[in-house]
Amino acid sequence: MSENELKSEYLKEIIGRTEKINASEPEFIQAFKEVLISLEPVILANEKEFKTQAFLERLSEPERIITFRVPWLDDSGQVQVNRGYRVQFNGAIGPYKGGLRFHPTVNQSIMKFLAFEQIFKNALTGLPIGGGKGGSDFDPKGKSDMEIMKFCQSFMTELQKHIGQDVDIPAGDIGVGSREIGYLFGQYRKIKNSYEAGVLTGKGIEYGGSLARTEATGYGLLYFMREMLKTNDIQIEGKTVIISGAGNVAIYACEKAQMMGAKVVAMSDSSGCIYDKDGIKLNVIKEIKEVKRERIKEYLLSVPTAEYFENTNNMPSVYKIKADIVLPCATQNDISLETAKLIVKNGSVAIGEGANMPCTNEAIEYFQANNVLLAPGKAANAGGVATSALEMSQNSMRYFWSFEEVENKLENIMVNIFKQCRRACDEYNLGKNYVAGANIAAFKKVSAAMLAQGII
Repeated sequence: MSENELKSEYLKEIIGRTEKINASEPEFIQAFKEVLISLEPVILANEKEFKTQAFLERLSEPERIITFRVPWLDDSGQVQVNRGYRVQFNGAIGPYKGGLRFHPTVNQSIMKFLAFEQIFKNALTGLPIGGGKGGSDFDPKGKSDMEIMKFCQSFMTELQKHIGQDVDIPAGDIGVGSREIGYLFGQYRKIKNSYEAGVLTGKGIEYGGSLARTEATGYGLLYFMREMLKTNDIQIEGKTVIISGAGNVAIYACEKAQMMGAKVVAMSDSSGCIYDKDGIKLNVIKEIKEVKRERIKEYLLSVPTAEYFENTNNMPSVYKIKADIVLPCATQNDISLETAKLIVKNGSVAIGEGANMPCTNEAIEYFQANNVLLAPGKAANAGGVATSALEMSQNSMRYFWSFEEVENKLENIMVNIFKQCRRACDEYNLGKNYVAGANIAAFKKVSAAMLAQGII
């Protein structure tokens, strides 16, 4: 449904208001509109109550945005300055929970869109966690370990004033892996002079982390995809798969897809993609990306029969490769309308959003119009934050679950998330529109909690 087709005057009013007061934040407006437009059936049924309580106005505003300066010393002795963010968007169902992103593109719009998405993603897990997100425009690429440590320590020196294991629990995201989490946690522990293991997730196993957390987002994506495909009489076994990205989510989505019998033939990074018609050798990718931290083109040194294609200005090269299933696991707005048209032309049957908002709204509409199944990111990639919440539970209990125990809990959560999406689709006659199904299922939980707690 497009904005012009809306019947609710209240919805139109709120979308117009949000666009006006956030005119310089295109990513946030995009995320907000995608959710709000799909909620119309629920809004129409409760329009008077929502309007009386200015509910959508409250939902569109973060509870708080924290912005701060991050000064640090590089290896040459020069002081550098970056900007840090934490958006605590909605804590109605639990303490704020969401990752930290270190990337030069980070700005307030991206932080707000990610935090807004996190509200609904976290609600779908069924766990008591609210929505937040944070990060910095700091770029870890090309930095030494010492520079990264100094930046993380400076970043945490300010962030620690605003977080806590019952207040706000950050985790990793793009540019923030186990190394960065370790430096951040160490600085937090030093300043607070206490061992609050639950204040950060994605920690090392040695100091309170959870087994299966590294694999969780990628594995969870495939569990969701399996359920969605199975419901539509499609088996994942034997299908060809392409994956955009070669980071944590992409690597473990590839691993689980291969375990399920699919054939992953392409992966990518910001420079280009590798195509291996015989199937991606994941051990090679892990060595390149997790150990050496090199470009994906290095794959050709180990597998000379593979091919490499550089990205072009109009679209990432990985999407030009034909496959049954497409898993965008890189970053937001990776798939434009033009790219979506090519994916449909190539005969793909399903898209699984491993990244946050990798498809533009126009691309989503095109996939749905052409009967391509779409697993929305706020549902399909919720495995990461779900397992972060399981890590928090282990920290609270001073306990440690086995890999198998955590993975079984993760699988059950992802199966339940798909069931919630499907039930919402059935209740509101949405067909196979799992995007709207996910939004509605999450919104009903968040809205009930907000309304129960009064005007705050």
